[in-house]
Amino acid sequence: MGIETQQLSYETTKDFVYSQTNDLLAKKDSIGVLKWAYATFKDDLTYACSFGAEAIVLLDLISKVKPNARVVFLDTHLHFQETYELIGKIKNKYPKLIIEYAQTEVTLEQQAEQYGKKLWEVDPDLCCKIRKNIPLEKALHGSKAWLTGLRREQSPTRANTQFVNKDNKFQSIKICPLIHWTWDEVWQYIKLFELPYNELHDQGYPSIGCSKCTFPVKEGEDLRAGRWAGKEKTECGLHK
Repeated sequence: MGIETQQLSYETTKDFVYSQTNDLLAKKDSIGVLKWAYATFKDDLTYACSFGAEAIVLLDLISKVKPNARVVFLDTHLHFQETYELIGKIKNKYPKLIIEYAQTEVTLEQQAEQYGKKLWEVDPDLCCKIRKNIPLEKALHGSKAWLTGLRREQSPTRANTQFVNKDNKFQSIKICPLIHWTWDEVWQYIKLFELPYNELHDQGYPSIGCSKCTFPVKEGEDLRAGRWAGKEKTECGLHK
């Protein structure tokens, strides 16, 4: 039975044949990758969605393959109001999508008491661990694979991302259907299909995370230059 048609059932990710699978998927477009992913993992596949520009494209594509897909949003309670408003618009446009909010058990008040009022400035890695990494780990528990909108063009740390990746951090399989998309192609798709998107994108925010750690970028700067600006940190830790 070929990889394309076999029904995969893995107890652990160590049994997954990454190179062969990526060779197969190299012949497919993003919709093809999604069809393969949902046929393979069914309800054991979760989309961890940031609701950024790439996420909007991926949500629309997913809705064409599995309208009732499980979508998880990491609600740090520190997002921009525009992000929360966008989620409401997405719920109206795709009512069958199952959108869940993954949240830490540590309130902002408790975090401030233990680590100080601005942990995101003092130790952003720890802040991300508490408010993003641990909640996602819990949200992915039981899921054999998860989807993300990573693109190779986004940053040097993502340049070698494959369609299917071994995820040691979450002991899962990470699937990235948009790896070959350019920033221009993302926006061409959004505009062509008149999709709702975060209004902050029109105000110089190409990459949008928490309001405390996201800033507008100048023309010509890297698309992720506004994330943790002035710090060596370039990732929240989900994709390390």
